Amino acid sequence: MNYSIVIATYNRLVELAELLESIVRQSVRPKEVIIVNDAGESVEVLSELYPELSIKITSFLENKGHVEARNTGVRQAAEDIIMLCDDDDLLTENHAATMLKALRDADLVYSDVEIVEFQRVGSVRVPVNRRTFAYLYDHSLMRRFSTYVPSGSMYKKKLHEEIGFFDKSVHNYWDWDFMLRAASCCRVKRVPVAGVLYAFSAGGDNQSASMSEQRKTYLDRLSKKHNLGELPTKNFFLLLEEPEMKALEQNTLRVWNGAPFRSRLI
Repeated sequence: MNYSIVIATYNRLVELAELLESIVRQSVRPKEVIIVNDAGESVEVLSELYPELSIKITSFLENKGHVEARNTGVRQAAEDIIMLCDDDDLLTENHAATMLKALRDADLVYSDVEIVEFQRVGSVRVPVNRRTFAYLYDHSLMRRFSTYVPSGSMYKKKLHEEIGFFDKSVHNYWDWDFMLRAASCCRVKRVPVAGVLYAFSAGGDNQSASMSEQRKTYLDRLSKKHNLGELPTKNFFLLLEEPEMKALEQNTLRVWNGAPFRSRLI
């Protein structure tokens, strides 16, 4: 089964190079890797460094936002199966193979992840903290708090014919919205393997780390669109420690040995 990987990127050359390093190590490589550069620094050098991958780069002349970048990449995908990846996350070597197998009887599959805090040592990111993120999948529960991590998730491209593309109007919550729309009409499956390393720092630049008034506006739009009622706007890590979330935690298979991914960029 062939698949396309779609990556939206903006000024994360080192991180993106490490992601490509994790992709080239996949036991089942993608047919193509589509990178949409949202008016950031050039990433063209990566095509030369990873000739084994069929890398296709689209560069915006002005910043259009990460949701539009993903939509552009998805529209360009030639394969019937798409994997989404954030530009600063990493995939363990059998992740794609595991997801392809799970997709045989589903329309969208997502895996558990390890949330990893990295520290830059020279031009290499070294893990300093890690924790699993593995929760029971239930559509009704997903309406209260999204435990869907889009990075590393895989789905059949025809899904967009059913539900449309990613919604720019909800911005930060495009992934939650996508999951709710997909689950309403298609087969969704959680894969209990922590095959994705999700880069996150509570004090870093990750867009999920802060809660501004604008972000609250997007959350309200999401709630109105899906009739979700009042949604929590608490700190992400504090929310995970609440009893309701702790009760949903599930066992998962940890497959990463903790070693950094040293890219060819260095």
